[in-house]
Amino acid sequence: MQSATRKDLMHEIPSDRRPWHRNGLRQKLLCFAFLSLLPTSHTGATQQPVAQIVQDRLLIETPVEMSGGARFVAPNGWALRKVESGYILSAPEPGSHIAIFDHGKGDVEAAVAAAWAAYEPGVAAKSAGTERPPREGWDRTLRFQYAASGDEPRSRLALALAKDGQWTVLIYDVSDEVSERRDAQIEVIFNSLLPKGYARESFAGKTAHRLDANRIAQLTSMIEAAREDYAIPGVALGLIQDGQIVYAGGFGVRTKGRTEPVDANTLFNVASLGKAFTTLMLAKQVEAGRYDWTTPVSSKWPSFRLGDPETSRWVQVQHLVCACTGMPRQDYQWLFDGENSSARSMMQLLARAQPTSNFGDSYQYSNLMAAAAGYFGGHVQYPGRELGAAYDAAMQKLVFGPLGMELTTANFSKALAANHASGHAPDIDGNIQIADQGLNYAAISTRPSGNHWSNVNDLLRYVQMELAKGKRPDGKRYISEETLLARRKPQVAEGFNEYYGMGLKIDRQWGVDVIHHGGSTAGYRAHMMWLPDHGVGAVILINSDSGSVLRTAFRRRLLEILFDGKPIAEPDLRNYAKEIRQEAAEERKLYTLPADPGASAKLARRYKSDELGNLTIGTLNGALWFDFGGWRSEMASRRNEDGSTSFYTISPGVAGYELVSETSGDQRSLLVREAQHQYRFTAVE
Repeated sequence: MQSATRKDLMHEIPSDRRPWHRNGLRQKLLCFAFLSLLPTSHTGATQQPVAQIVQDRLLIETPVEMSGGARFVAPNGWALRKVESGYILSAPEPGSHIAIFDHGKGDVEAAVAAAWAAYEPGVAAKSAGTERPPREGWDRTLRFQYAASGDEPRSRLALALAKDGQWTVLIYDVSDEVSERRDAQIEVIFNSLLPKGYARESFAGKTAHRLDANRIAQLTSMIEAAREDYAIPGVALGLIQDGQIVYAGGFGVRTKGRTEPVDANTLFNVASLGKAFTTLMLAKQVEAGRYDWTTPVSSKWPSFRLGDPETSRWVQVQHLVCACTGMPRQDYQWLFDGENSSARSMMQLLARAQPTSNFGDSYQYSNLMAAAAGYFGGHVQYPGRELGAAYDAAMQKLVFGPLGMELTTANFSKALAANHASGHAPDIDGNIQIADQGLNYAAISTRPSGNHWSNVNDLLRYVQMELAKGKRPDGKRYISEETLLARRKPQVAEGFNEYYGMGLKIDRQWGVDVIHHGGSTAGYRAHMMWLPDHGVGAVILINSDSGSVLRTAFRRRLLEILFDGKPIAEPDLRNYAKEIRQEAAEERKLYTLPADPGASAKLARRYKSDELGNLTIGTLNGALWFDFGGWRSEMASRRNEDGSTSFYTISPGVAGYELVSETSGDQRSLLVREAQHQYRFTAVE
C-alpha cells in the first residue's frame, strides 16, 4: 500500500484475490495495497517442513534484530524460531509462516534462492523479480511471485530488500484465511521491518503550521493531479484548524460526462465513516444513563444472539464496535442477499455467526457487529419500532439533529433527489464508468456500520465537535468530554502503532495522534481525520473506486504540510498510478471476455445456495450475465492452472467476485470463497 503510509511493505501482499474488487468487503489493505493487484492463483497450500514447528507462542510483541542489522517486531501469539541466517515466524494457526533472512551482498536471485532453500528446500528459483519503488530506508525492493498447488487459497511470494548492497529476504507463505484473521499481526511484522540505522520520521514535539493559502494550494494541487492520473470525476475537501473552517469546496464533476460541479454541499456515500456516527449515538445514551460501555448487550436486548453462546454472554456494548471479539467478516451472506436484505435478516445472520479467534485475541473487522451496535441503540431508544426505523430515528434525534448535520441521511431516495455525486468504478479494461449501486442498496440493511450519505459541510460540523471535545461551534456542550473520548481509547491493535477504538482508529506511527476512519463502498471512497493535540481536521470525499490511493496519500500529505515532513506522498501517488495501469493491463490478459462460450454452455440456468440465495444465469447481446437478486453483473472467464474455470463479475461497482465452476457426476455447482468462509451454489435444473 505505500511508503507514504503505514503499509509501506504490506502493499506487496495481495489485498484480495478479486482483481477489480471495490474494497468495500475488506478493509485489510485500505490504501495503496488495494490497487497493487498482485497476480495470484486461486489455489494454494503445499506441504512444508516448517509447518511441523512446535514452539511456545510469544506473549508480547518482541523486537528482533537480524545479524545484518535489519530489525522487525514479532507479534504476540506467534511462534518465533531462529534458523541459520534468519528467523521463521509461524501463525497461531498451522501452515502459515513468514520467514526473514539476511543474505549479505551479491546477486539478488542467489539471495532469494538461498532464502527458499532455508525455508522450504526444492522450491524452483525465479530468474527475475519485479522491481518495486524503494521505501522506508531500503534502497531497492524486488518482488518474486510464486504459484502454489492445492485447494487452500494462499499467497506465496518473496520480497528482496536491499540496503547498501546487502540483501534481506522476506518469504510470505500465508493462507487467505489466516491473512484476514491475523491481518493486524502481519502488519506488525511488515511495517516494523526496517534496515540497519534507519529511523522512521516522527513529528513528535513539532508545532503544526497554519493552513494558509499556500499550504492549502499544495493540497489542492495534489488532488487535481490525482484526479487526472486516476481518472477521478470528482472530489470534495474540507479543512478545519483551531475551530475555524479554512477550506470547504469541490473539484471536478458529480457525474462523468456531465457538467454539474462538486461543491461542499454535494452528498457522497461515506460508507464506514458511519461507524463513528453510530458510536457517538451510543455515547449519548451512555451519558443519559441508559447503560454504560460495559453493560452486557443481552441485558438490554434479550433477543441478541451470536452463533457462539459463550461469546454472546461476554459481549458488552463496547464490544459491538471494538473489532476485538473474534467475530470475522461475513459480508457475502448479506451482500448476496441483495434486495431481500433487512435489519432483521442481519440479526439472524449474526445469530449464526461463529468467532474464528479468541475473544480479544486479534483485530477482526465485522460489519455485522457494528450493525448490531446501531440496532441495539435504536432498540434502547425506541423499543417498539422496527430495528431500522428505530436506528434512523435515534441517529436523527441524538446525532444529526443536534450537530446540525442537516443533509446527512441513510435514506437513498432522499439523497439521490438532492445534490449528490454518482459513484464510479473501473471496468475490466481500466476505464472509469458509472458504478452499479446494487451492492450499496443491499448494504442499507447494515447501515449502522456505514452506508450514510453526507457532505463536507456536515462532516466538518462533526469533526469540529470531536476537536472541541464535545462542544458545538457555539461553545455549548453537546456531550461530556469523558464519554466522547472513551471511543478513542485503544481496544485492540490494528497494526504497528495503530489501534482500533470504538468506531474510530488511533494512528501513532508518525509520533502524533491521528484519529481517523475511512469508508469504502461501491463507487465511493471517503476519509476523515483529526489531530486532537494540534486542532487540525480534514475530510476528503471521492466519487470513484480509483480514489483509494489518493485518500491515503492525502493523509500523509497533510502531515507533511503541517510539520515540514519529507515530501513522499506526491511522488508515490504518481508512481502508483503508472504501476496500477501496467499491472491492470497484465491482469487483463488472464481473462476472456465475452466469457468462454464452451465453459458458459456447461452452466445451468439456475443455481441455489442455502447461505447466499438464488443465482440466475442468462445472456444479453452475446454476453454472459449472472443475476444474484438485487444486483447483477456481466461475467468474464478465466482458465485456472488446475483445469477448472472461474467466472468473474466485471460490471463496474460489483466487479471482482469469483465463482469457480465444478462438476461432480451429474451435479453442477459454483464455488464462492470469502477469506474465512466458502459457499456453494448448486444447480437446480
